[in-house]
Amino acid sequence: MQSVIAEIDGLSEYSYYGRVAAIQGLLVEVGGVPHRLTIGSRLRLETRARADTMCEVVGFRDGRALAMPFGHLDGIGVGCKAHIVEQDPVIFPDETWLGRVVNAVGEPIDGGPPLAKGPMPYALRAAPPQAHARKRVAGKLDLGIRAMNTFLTCCRGQRMGIFAGSGVGKSILLSMLARFTSSDVNIIGLVGERGREVQEFLEDYLGPEGRARSIVVVATSDESALMRRQAAHLTLTLAEYFRDRNNDVLCMIDSITRFAMAQREIGLSGGEPPASKGYTPTVFAELPKLLERAGPGTGDGSITGLFTVLVEGDDHNEPVADAVRGILDGHIVLDRAIAERGRFPAINVLRSISRTMPGCNSEAENLIVNHARQLMSVYDDVAEMVRLGAYRTGSDPKVDEAIHYNESLEAFLGQKMDERVGLEQGYEELEAVFTAQQDTAEHPPEADAGAAE
Repeated sequence: MQSVIAEIDGLSEYSYYGRVAAIQGLLVEVGGVPHRLTIGSRLRLETRARADTMCEVVGFRDGRALAMPFGHLDGIGVGCKAHIVEQDPVIFPDETWLGRVVNAVGEPIDGGPPLAKGPMPYALRAAPPQAHARKRVAGKLDLGIRAMNTFLTCCRGQRMGIFAGSGVGKSILLSMLARFTSSDVNIIGLVGERGREVQEFLEDYLGPEGRARSIVVVATSDESALMRRQAAHLTLTLAEYFRDRNNDVLCMIDSITRFAMAQREIGLSGGEPPASKGYTPTVFAELPKLLERAGPGTGDGSITGLFTVLVEGDDHNEPVADAVRGILDGHIVLDRAIAERGRFPAINVLRSISRTMPGCNSEAENLIVNHARQLMSVYDDVAEMVRLGAYRTGSDPKVDEAIHYNESLEAFLGQKMDERVGLEQGYEELEAVFTAQQDTAEHPPEADAGAAE
């Protein structure tokens, strides 16, 4: 009843409408009511052949409003009515949405019953909490991934980017995080995803265990740019709803690059000039507005954000990747060369960093992690020489140590899809790598056999 009352309160006494004056591609020019519209206003276009189509105002030109549709423009022509939707775009989320799959406007698309309406409206494009009112990032979050828990420890309320090219294992890694994390709720946004892969992700990768405490927001690649952009905003809105109920929320979006591409389409259609690699200036203005919504709240709840970035041509310095890296609190790089060697997850530990990790770890944990990083870095420098047989054992003690531990560290970083490794277990296993190797070096099998004789 409260949600119905809130909707009634938002209704206007009068209904205003204009008319379609021109259509150019996906851009609809509406005349008659531009003085009552602003950027982001919604219009409902009456069609001649099918259900009405919702549009959003993206600009103004020559006394007309420029709008882009959320759906198709079939049946819309010059002279069609364009009704102004007075209410701000909001949703009414509820805890019963857990386990469901919704589209970018919050409608169920999993074949289940209609979604229950919650009592309070939540804006789709809400502002993040004030910086001075937010709590600090604190407390480790167990992600269940050995390499991330030990070398890239994540705190509650932290925001991390997962940078990778196509086909390197981003979606599988996200599904493992959804199943293994210790967070209370998962909100997963699939933005611009291939339509055929959605069911595979839900059934094969996420599974019943991960889906039970998750809400999945889907906008496939064939949907309009507005739907793809709104799917990302809806994902953060749902995360904010559960955060306000003092839950620790893990919010994952795959991918931020497709969100940026959708915003680029919208900006170019509205006449915005292209800038870096065709991306318009509003792309780089919208990215922080979206990503800053994740993080610690003003209460006990938090939103831990893990956002994938699809780097074009494996170029990690392309404009979107560079902008996102500067906004987030760390980055995880998935390396194609590692994936081709057969190690999963293909995390390049040396190129990845968690900015909050040193502060949340104990001194002993930082020492063992830094020691392992140093050995991997040394081996990475001489790997080509070792493969060619150009390095002579004994030339450098540090290199000898790196070669000695390399195989064990590579095995440590690998993990099966159905294997969960907790925080404490990860550090224990890393410490065991060095302990076991030291014991072997001090007491080789041949010496033990001779002593037994």
